[in-house]
Formats: sequence, C-alpha cells, structure tokens
Amino acid sequence: MTPERYEKLIKVLHHRQPNLTVVMENVLDPHNVSAVLRTCEAVGIQDVYVLTSRIPKYERFGPRSSSSAMKWVTVHEYNDIETCVTDLRKKYKTILTTHLSTDAISLYDIDF
Repeated sequence: MTPERYEKLIKVLHHRQPNLTVVMENVLDPHNVSAVLRTCEAVGIQDVYVLTSRIPKYERFGPRSSSSAMKWVTVHEYNDIETCVTDLRKKYKTILTTHLSTDAISLYDIDF
C-alpha cells in the first residue's frame, strides 16, 4: 500500500460518525437496504441495524446496489425488535424514530 493510499484511508476513518446510526425495519426489497448501506457509507455511518421481524431474513443484500459499501459498513441483523432496541440503548444515548403524523417534528428542525 502506498503512503498516499494509507493517508487517504486514515482520513476517511477519522470522518466516521460513531454516534450516528440507521435502523431499517422490515424493508421488503433487499436492493433498498443496499442503497441505504451505500448512503450510510458515503456519509460516514459505520454501524447499520437491519431488523426483519415480519419478513424472512435476507439471504443477501442487492450486490449491485450496495456496490462496495458492504466492505466498509458493519451490518447488525436482528429478527427480534426487543433485542435490537436493547443493543441500541447500550450504544446510543438518544434514539429517534420516524412517524408520519400531524404532530411529528421535521427532520430539518432537529439539532443533531
């Protein structure tokens, strides 16, 4: 590995966001999961949680849509919501969820 390549890898690793994650619950199309993994990798999210409590566990995610993100993102797979939330609470201080309603707070109004 060249010194330049090594420096680039170190720079990318220092821009990871260890206090931010994404949880996907029962996403039907594995290609959609892969697309989210690619986005997470692009913005520096290291850990992604995939919950399949109402659908069968994915045999694999869409290899074309994830590109090489699977090499750089750690995917935690769960089939039980309680176990997933318990593990999330051990690692993250705040957990935010999406909810479509008239009293929901906009994502753009949250100070991350």
